[in-house]
Amino acid sequence: MSELLEKDISCPYCGESIDVVIEILEENQEYIEDCQVCCRPIVFNIEVAFDGSPSISVHSEDETY
Repeated sequence: MSELLEKDISCPYCGESIDVVIEILEENQEYIEDCQVCCRPIVFNIEVAFDGSPSISVHSEDETY
């Protein structure tokens, strides 16, 4: 079962605040979505805790984890 979550994030490249809609699945996921302002690729990491609460982080494509 998935859930849609609207989140306000800051682009790691241009710093603009943008609204995104994220589909929360029952497992951890990583995907890339382009910034709506500067069009550069933002890497989204979504981790789901045992209780089902999501943790969302974003970083630039060239940033190491």
